Amino acid sequence: MIRTHPNDPPLTAGEATRLALLGARMAKRAIAGEAVDLSDLQGKFNRIIDGARARAEQASKTAKGK
Repeated sequence: MIRTHPNDPPLTAGEATRLALLGARMAKRAIAGEAVDLSDLQGKFNRIIDGARARAEQASKTAKGK
């Protein structure tokens, strides 16, 4: 698991890779100008983080149950 920030959930290698690629795509679009819409990529980014949070919560519930 990859830790990015104390408040963020741990990320798997696949999640970290997808977030890095999305960050690169956002940067590429940002070069085109401020009028470019990034909401679709930001939504994907947020869904990955939300999925990691849900997985971390489920793992903590499972660990408490043991």
